[in-house]
Amino acid sequence: MKKAILSLGILLLSAGVTMAQHKKKDKDNTDAPQTVTTNTSTTSTTTPATSLKADDMAFSDMSHDFGTVAEGPDAVTEFTFKNTGNEPIIIQKAQPSCGCTVPSFSNAPVPPGQTGTINVAYHTKGKPMPFTKTITVVSNAGTKVLTIKGIVEKAPTGSVPENISMIKTN
Repeated sequence: MKKAILSLGILLLSAGVTMAQHKKKDKDNTDAPQTVTTNTSTTSTTTPATSLKADDMAFSDMSHDFGTVAEGPDAVTEFTFKNTGNEPIIIQKAQPSCGCTVPSFSNAPVPPGQTGTINVAYHTKGKPMPFTKTITVVSNAGTKVLTIKGIVEKAPTGSVPENISMIKTN
């Protein structure tokens, strides 16, 4: 019980210090004269940085089913999108859901009306099982989630060739 009260006291003390720091910061900001930075900040919040929206990055397919693939070589596919907006689309990152999925893309802006691609490789070695993985694509047009899936068929295990005979030792 004493530990709980002590922990609660420490928590309240740290919360009080944090609140005091925020009050001081707010007071400092209200007492300070208005600056050009504040005016610029106000202007930038009312004017959007881009007029692109997520629909302007139009993928022909958002998912790919590999079906059944052999264990060993990478399963590779390409996702294609068209820029249907009025500004170039710039892909900032493509984040896979795990390390066995590797996306790649060009850093070059995709002009309006043009197409871009995101290549995806899935490492099948040592993964004989069904899989479903996602790739989160972040661009100046928003965020899109691509999906790959399939079944990795286990590679045949090596067997002893028939022409090798057992060697007898004394």
